Amino acid sequence: NPTEIYLFGTQIAMILLGAIPGCFFVSIVIIPILYNLRIVSINEYIELRFESRLLRTLSTLCNLLKAFIYMGICLYAPTLALSTVTGLATWVSTLILGTICTFYITIGGVKAVVYTDVLQTLLMFGGVLVVVILCCIGLGGVDKVWAIADRGGRIQFFNLDTSPFERHTLMSTMVFGCYFMVSTIGFNQNAFQRLASVRTLQTSQRLVMVFLVGLCTLWSLFYFSGLVAYATYSDCDPLTTGKIDKPDQIIPFLVTDKLSHLPGLAGIFVAAVYGGVLSTLSSCGNSFACVVWEDFLKKRPYFSRLSDVGATNVVKILSVMAGVAAICMGLMVEKLGSIFHVANIFQSAVGGPLSGLFFTGVCAPWVNAKGAVVGFVLSFIFSVWVVIGKFVRGGGSPPRLPLSTEGCPENLALFLNATVTGLVNTTIRLADTTLTTTALPDAVPANTTAVDGTQSNTIYEISYCYTGIIAVALTFIISSLVSLLTGPNSPEDVSKGVVSPACARAYKRVWESVKGRPTYTVTQDIINEEEEAFKMLPRHNTDNLNTSS
Repeated sequence: NPTEIYLFGTQIAMILLGAIPGCFFVSIVIIPILYNLRIVSINEYIELRFESRLLRTLSTLCNLLKAFIYMGICLYAPTLALSTVTGLATWVSTLILGTICTFYITIGGVKAVVYTDVLQTLLMFGGVLVVVILCCIGLGGVDKVWAIADRGGRIQFFNLDTSPFERHTLMSTMVFGCYFMVSTIGFNQNAFQRLASVRTLQTSQRLVMVFLVGLCTLWSLFYFSGLVAYATYSDCDPLTTGKIDKPDQIIPFLVTDKLSHLPGLAGIFVAAVYGGVLSTLSSCGNSFACVVWEDFLKKRPYFSRLSDVGATNVVKILSVMAGVAAICMGLMVEKLGSIFHVANIFQSAVGGPLSGLFFTGVCAPWVNAKGAVVGFVLSFIFSVWVVIGKFVRGGGSPPRLPLSTEGCPENLALFLNATVTGLVNTTIRLADTTLTTTALPDAVPANTTAVDGTQSNTIYEISYCYTGIIAVALTFIISSLVSLLTGPNSPEDVSKGVVSPACARAYKRVWESVKGRPTYTVTQDIINEEEEAFKMLPRHNTDNLNTSS
């Protein structure tokens, strides 16, 4: 997040505004359904809703692929901090971190995940907050940081451009924020395990709102740390000058460069980064083992006969496998680009169709298993194809806002040398300038056409913010069309408690108006409903009633 602010400005912060409606949708629509089903793996919902083992298997595989990619990215992130501070090779750091995390989730299970999450989150927040406060003091206060960032074009919150090819606009970031909350909290195994473990549905719903507050607080701090880094290096960018190799090293470099005079601070910061990543990695590893056990192994003949101890040992082995998979992926991520960009693109490409499948199940009672399979598969193929095309065409390294090196000491020395040389060779410089000016008119149009031509905009240039929501929409639309062509579900075909009650009622009214319904059937339904209501009355109110009436 700080790297994103440093390179592209604050428009991305509007994700938090879009997260608000996403949170309400999760709390009001999704959580009541999933919580009341009392399931362990979130993929069980797919089988209950569509009555298709194949669809549940596809959902599980997609979930595991998503977790595999995300664990690798999370494992790679802190290695940049450690390598910047200590000079330790990234692959060594990846192995050390992966081994430690694998050990404690294997031994302690989900309880270890919960307890360590609390400590790691506090450490993450505190470590970054200390760095931000000290740097702000050194720069002259928050107002100074904001003014420098504004001069550098980093302050922007209300870009009203409606073009889908613009990387960050108000609309695209809000859409992404809403999608992020629904996919990360509503249809995610990591979050589901927490929300389903509390005692009551009301507590689970409140926790979603607590999560929103915590997310806004934490990410606002991270976003501001990006502004602090830019204000510090506004006239001497360490990436351009080669002092760091990767953009994501900017905050660790800031700590070692400007705060090295404070003993132990670099260690605290690295611990904070490690704490945050270990928190996410341990959650993913634990849910990885849970999903594999519940969806693939639990009902197999051999595994179904295992005792509780044997089943626990199998889950521990699965946790080890998850850790090894994360280490392998972490060693591969280094070549892909900025962590923020890569993580969101891949998560949207893989998670978008999956979220679309869950969303369709909850909100589209008419969709049958055939439609869901076709919609999910086609949406997945399309999303992966677009992401691969984006990286092939250079989408993995989007253009950045200007970075300056004018204030670097080495540039000042070069400027002085150039000034002296210019005074001696005035005639030659004037001649070169004349030639350059003459050649400029022919060069500008070609360059402008290559960079700004709208003709070059294709589906691969659409902002990554829309990747996930496009996948959701495709899954929903294709599933609905195929279901209508093959025979949609009738309201009675859908199992009770697996779709949104509001959507179920609306669909029932549409079904009855389209299909028609005999009068006696309606009357019988009314009678049945009245009899059920009568049975639920307190006994002392029914003693003297004439039940025949």
